[in-house]
Amino acid sequence: MHHLACISCKATFDHREILYQCPVCGHPLAVEYDLDCLVVDPKVWKERPLSVWRYRELLPVQGSPVTLQEGGTPLYHLKKLGEEMGLRELYAKHEGMNPSGSFKDRGMTVGVSMALELGKKTVACASTGNTSASLAIYAAKAGIHAVVLLPAGKVALGKVAQALIHGAEAISIRGNFDQALEMVHELCRSHGLYLLNSINPYRLEGQKTIGFEILDQLGYTPDRIVLPVGNAGNISAVYKGLKEFLSLGLIESYPMMTGIQAAGSRPVVDAIERNLPEVIPEPHPETVATAIRIGTPVNAEKALAAIRQTGGTAEAVTDAEILAMQKDLARKEGIGVEPASAASVAGVKKLLEYGKIERNERIVCVVTGHLLKDPETVVRQCSPPLEIDADLSSLLSALHL
Repeated sequence: MHHLACISCKATFDHREILYQCPVCGHPLAVEYDLDCLVVDPKVWKERPLSVWRYRELLPVQGSPVTLQEGGTPLYHLKKLGEEMGLRELYAKHEGMNPSGSFKDRGMTVGVSMALELGKKTVACASTGNTSASLAIYAAKAGIHAVVLLPAGKVALGKVAQALIHGAEAISIRGNFDQALEMVHELCRSHGLYLLNSINPYRLEGQKTIGFEILDQLGYTPDRIVLPVGNAGNISAVYKGLKEFLSLGLIESYPMMTGIQAAGSRPVVDAIERNLPEVIPEPHPETVATAIRIGTPVNAEKALAAIRQTGGTAEAVTDAEILAMQKDLARKEGIGVEPASAASVAGVKKLLEYGKIERNERIVCVVTGHLLKDPETVVRQCSPPLEIDADLSSLLSALHL
């Protein structure tokens, strides 16, 4: 069994209560399991397909989940980029290979499944794009209604298309993501919709399986896991899962949790660099990496704990550094990711240059979304196809053979 617990005042609540924050002190909640009574057999896990639901004993859903076979994403050894950086063991966990093209599916399979268990018929979120796409897909699979709020003009077209084609009620607001989240949170409180942003502790339970899969795929605990940070749910979730593994005796130490933000949206980085107890919101976040264009991360408190308690760090990268790494991943490793995803690998490169990472470290970067999530950004930074006459001589003249 499991229950909800406040990460600050430690108050506990029944798992059937619809809560997104602690009603006592207002801090974030987490799902806690009675690990002493939990029967976990890694040998049984290995008999199941590599997926989110391989680890069902450490997930809160009691019945049959709403699933599209999410998880089981590839782990690539970045040999060329690693060699350029002087790293022998640099890996990328490609979450863009999930059903909707991003890591959000891990959270949504659990979140939408819990919505059904809690008797909810409508789910909702605010989104910079990937959350809305994933919510729409899983709500469609579950046969329930989805409402998504998007910051007008700030969401990549590929992500909007996913939400629309899967039947979500999509509304654009003249404001940023943080304002959209405030609005949808109030809507859910006042009208009984089920909120599935990462402020919902059940959604993060699915996302923690990224860390579980990394350990299974590598066969050991890496020295460092590096993730892009927007709302800070992913880094928080992976750390929580690793804490559970440590408590169960499945690992002996933590990887250093490392968060990468865009230079125009870096509240977590600033808090780490200045040793602040909490983040100072960025009122006007701006970056080409739309998936992490968030100035007030709702899971900042959890993320700061994840970084500090594992001896990790945080760093910011510029849009130019993000786009350069996006191109390098594609052209040198054959891995197509959206800009926010490239931030994690760009962050490793920068931390190496600053001497904050040792070259003998075994490092896994989580790349969070597929290239086709934001094709417009790709087209803008690449030369268009050369147009020629339809004859062989023109073709030969155009080619660089």
